[in-house]
Formats: sequence, structure tokens, C-alpha cells
Amino acid sequence: MDQYSRRQLLHSGFAAGAFVLLQGCASSARRPGVRVTPQAGDPSVWKFESQKPGWMTGSSSTATAPATGVIPRTTWTRATPKLWDTNPMNGISRITVHHDGMTAFTSTSQADAASRLESIRNSHVDSRGWADIGYHYIVDPAGRVWEGRPINLQGAHVADNNEHNLGVMVMGNYDQQSPTGASVKALDDFVAAMMRKYKVPVGRVYTHQEIRPTACPGRSLQRVMESTRARGGVLARA
Repeated sequence: MDQYSRRQLLHSGFAAGAFVLLQGCASSARRPGVRVTPQAGDPSVWKFESQKPGWMTGSSSTATAPATGVIPRTTWTRATPKLWDTNPMNGISRITVHHDGMTAFTSTSQADAASRLESIRNSHVDSRGWADIGYHYIVDPAGRVWEGRPINLQGAHVADNNEHNLGVMVMGNYDQQSPTGASVKALDDFVAAMMRKYKVPVGRVYTHQEIRPTACPGRSLQRVMESTRARGGVLARA
């Protein structure tokens, strides 16, 4: 486990108070920021229909535009990244899946998910000194996908391995709980869409613990990832 994975304190205003960071995701890399406005006209890759998981494959897109249908960061934070402490992504060639590693989280409330996201961002910025939240996209228990750090910037989710690496996190602690069916479907469909969009082969879709010594993404989500990448799995067929 790296030094940040051992940190156990995460403050938030969500619910009753402080969240405890339990063997969660972290990276020592600092740098990603720049604000990117979601482009509603971009028909690429996938979209939500009536805020429920459901994707439509499209044609072309720009490499820096967030996927359409993703809930924009403006719905959960007014903060902007620290642009002076960022590195450009310069293309995506791999994807890494995480959990947040805090307390178990099962709420399907959009407001609860937004509060948890802001608490994670605050911890990443205030406690770890990062430019912004470390992940590019976040999946909640209801199967919604949220925009985190803009994808034209490197994330801060795998120490020394953030270059060209798209960070996708599933809310919750998957050493303490199992992912919901909705979150598994959303993760499968979204990661598969990103693989197609950026031409990332399944052999370059990782979990955090496969790159660095850490418990992330937790035992149950690790099993899900091993299954979906195995022959016949959703990501193996992407």
C-alpha cells in the first residue's frame, strides 16, 4: 500500500460528519485541472436517457470533450482546478478502475452522491494538496456517471502512472460491500464506450492494485473487473 493509501482521515459535510478513508485510492502525482464545459452537441460514445443508464453509440468526437450524458461537475461543485499545478493528458491509452475506499456507500440519492463527491474533492485538494479531484469519472450506486477532473488533464489516481491514464472510480468501499447491479452495468458500459472511443484494448484496462500496491478497488470490485475482462465478459467483447 502506498503512503496515501494509508491515510485514514477524510473530512466532509456529508451526512453526519467525517468519512474515514479505509485503504482507499490515492496517488502521489499532483497535477490536473483546467475547466472543460460539457458539450451537449457532442453525439459521441454514449448518453443517458432521462437520467437513467442507457447508451447510444455515435460517430465522431473531440478527444478532450467529456462523454455526453455524464452529469457535469457544475452540478456538484463550484470549485475549479488549480491550473498552475496540472499536466496535460495528451491522449488516452489506458484506463484504471478504483473505489473511493471510504465508508460503505449505498445511497441512490443524487444529492447524497454529489455531497460525497465534494467531500472527496475537498480531501484531495485540502489534505493531499492536489490540483483537483483525482478521478476523471465517477460511478454512483444508482448507475449515474459523474464528471470529475477534466479529461484533457492528467488525473491523480495512480502514483507515477497518471500519464495517458483515464481514472474511473466507483463510489463506495468494496472491501466492505458489493457493487450494485446498476453500478456494475454502468461501469461496464461506460468503460467499454471509453475503450472504443480511445481505442484502448482490454489488456490496458487495469485496476489500481494491478499497477500499485494498494487494496483499491476492494475485493468485490476486483472480482467484478476480473470477470468482465475475462473471455466472454463485457469488456473483453468491447
